[in-house]
Amino acid sequence: MTAVAEVALAGLGTALATGLGALPVGRAGARAEAWRPALLGAAAAAMAVVSVLGLIAPALDAGSPATVAAGVAGGALFLAAARRGLRLHERSAGLLLTAGGRRAALVMLVLFVHSLPEGFAIGSAWASGTAGLGVFVLVAIAVQNIPEGTVTAIPLAIAGVGRAGQVAAAVATSLPQPVGAVLAYLLVEKIRTLLPISFGFAAGAMLALVAVDVAPDAWRPGGRQRAAAGALAGGATMVAVGVLLQVP
Repeated sequence: MTAVAEVALAGLGTALATGLGALPVGRAGARAEAWRPALLGAAAAAMAVVSVLGLIAPALDAGSPATVAAGVAGGALFLAAARRGLRLHERSAGLLLTAGGRRAALVMLVLFVHSLPEGFAIGSAWASGTAGLGVFVLVAIAVQNIPEGTVTAIPLAIAGVGRAGQVAAAVATSLPQPVGAVLAYLLVEKIRTLLPISFGFAAGAMLALVAVDVAPDAWRPGGRQRAAAGALAGGATMVAVGVLLQVP
């Protein structure tokens, strides 16, 4: 199997992990909304840990702080541009969908756009050649994709979509990940100097996502204790994985 095929399969694997998060919602239905704070807290912590330990730290080893900072800024700007585009879609969707359908569509669209930088992180880590780093980033993205699948499925369940539709929609939101993984791998493999800025870009987008979307949604009134418990579990899990794989 070629390295490109391995990277594509790794990205596809993380996309399928999103479907795992949707499976319990089909049985629990709208009651799964109670899980939301803890799951989002776990996802926020996992993304923050992988951004710092798995992306920014090795980026600083491979390039200058200015290069890494430029990548981080670029990733944050990418997310800002994506959010601006989503607001335009929200206004147009509001003319066509019910409130429940609009919420489900927006959740899917947000996660679809956000999954591309996660694919960049997988491909960049795979191309780095650093022992254990590719597996660490892969595990981190897969772990945080599971609650994203749950978050995708909840509004669909409320809107009356069946279990199979919930799982399919959850996986579809992460389909940019194998594409982004292959693109980043090929770019970094051809131009090694892109590694620090590629890592920085993925980290910036993921940290901005945590700060602007995931964490505020998790720490809403009424669910803060569950969000904190989820964050502790998610962060501790990823730190343990990093120690086990000796990353960074």
